[in-house]
Amino acid sequence: MINIDPPSSVEISKSGLSRFLHRAQAAVGIAGEVTVLLADDPTLKRLNRDFRGKNKATDVLSFPAPTEDEGGAADYAGDIAISLDTAARAATRFGHTLRDEVRILLLHGLLHLNGMDHETDSGEMAAREAELRSQLKLPVSLIARVQKKASR
Repeated sequence: MINIDPPSSVEISKSGLSRFLHRAQAAVGIAGEVTVLLADDPTLKRLNRDFRGKNKATDVLSFPAPTEDEGGAADYAGDIAISLDTAARAATRFGHTLRDEVRILLLHGLLHLNGMDHETDSGEMAAREAELRSQLKLPVSLIARVQKKASR
């Protein structure tokens, strides 16, 4: 399910994004339902502060559902929140469409839902994201861009 809240003046095809979500889930290996929230910077800032203790807006957040052993449902994988404000700025900065940027962030979030973490692994998530980005015909991945920016 894809929700846009607050309503945005940005044109996003929910049906197109939903089709991409299903293709990306299959590629990542996530079978359960994923809920996607497309929101603004203030909403992502609040979520980032409340759940990660970071009082700043961010581009994407992932919230894995509890496992069955933890009392969760087998058919629910979790939630992803994406800031359309941040995505629009990144799309302009990196020279591609907002649609592609949201898809890149969605793929990144799905990898987190699947248990990957680029902050603690040794590059496995970056490699997997690059592989899937190519498979799904997306521009340069989020992790690759951040690593490139950090090396300057």
